[in-house]
Amino acid sequence: MATRDALWGYRDAFGDAFGRTYFRRFGPGVASSVGLGTYLGDPTDAVDDALRGVVRLAIESGVNHVDTAVNYRCGRSERVVGEAIRDASVDREAVVVATKGGFLPFDDERPDDPTAYLRERFVDSGIVDPADLVGAHSLAPDYLEWSLDRSLDRLGVGSVDCYYVHNPETQLAERSREAVYDALEVAFETLERRRTAGDIGAYGVATWDGFRVAEGADRFLSLREVLARAVAAGEAVGPDDDHGFAAIQLPFNVHMADAFTRANQRPPDDPDGEPISTLRFAHEAGLSVVTSASIGQGELTAGESIPAGVDARLAGDTPAQRALNFSRSAPGVTCSLVGTTDPAHLRENVAGGTFDPLGASAFDAVFE
Repeated sequence: MATRDALWGYRDAFGDAFGRTYFRRFGPGVASSVGLGTYLGDPTDAVDDALRGVVRLAIESGVNHVDTAVNYRCGRSERVVGEAIRDASVDREAVVVATKGGFLPFDDERPDDPTAYLRERFVDSGIVDPADLVGAHSLAPDYLEWSLDRSLDRLGVGSVDCYYVHNPETQLAERSREAVYDALEVAFETLERRRTAGDIGAYGVATWDGFRVAEGADRFLSLREVLARAVAAGEAVGPDDDHGFAAIQLPFNVHMADAFTRANQRPPDDPDGEPISTLRFAHEAGLSVVTSASIGQGELTAGESIPAGVDARLAGDTPAQRALNFSRSAPGVTCSLVGTTDPAHLRENVAGGTFDPLGASAFDAVFE
């Protein structure tokens, strides 16, 4: 697990090469505000080799926040991340490793009949009760236990620094919002026990729609209610009344800025107060925010993909760097993830961190 001394030591080793606020508070110390995502890429040996090299290069170049999930690339991404961390010249304790559970994963490759595979692998074996499934997604505590153990095994680590419940809004397709909150509370109790056991440093929720759509929309989740369920889980598990809910993940970029522009969350201390944005709620509640799709999964790397008025305000030599710095500039954002298997693109993304982000007032002015 990442430690305070190792994280600050990593910042001391790399910090002078980067711009203002490149390293930001995360977990027990600080971590890079440019992070490496591992979602994209076919489940092939060739992509494994490329990703392994990029993860190692990132860790040795000033990026010490690596994000993955049990289902990414049919489970291959976790294994490759673990191999790269072991091969790198940087100590494991200086790297923030985050993973996720919720979706049922394939095993190394996509089967010819995915439905039959999932039935035989998970339902017939008793790993998952079909009553807990919405599509290929489950929040059941037994499944999350299995998923976390699977992640630790594939990563080859004794613990992960942040474990996300992956896209819980998926369950809203068949369950009431209150039922999903209840399921999250039980899931959080499981993660609190694993935190106490030292298997995870903290936990959170990674979403796609849940925290950025309008209040009351079909896939909306109240961050205030989710946090309240984590507080309750912490109180139920003990040994004290603390809890380990520390981070949220959601898409954020120049074309998907809902987490900043949409007032859809009730304030942490006032359930009847005027709605505020998800980013403001997270800031007031002391939660870290990690952004996915920070460069639109590559769509924002093309010329003129960023509106001219916004592009002119952003520092960076390339569209990708300016898009990444837009995400990093949003008030309350801790880390912006970007995925690649190309060393040249990785170097470009890392270099984006040498440019200062916009200040809060300048970022606000973008939306005037």
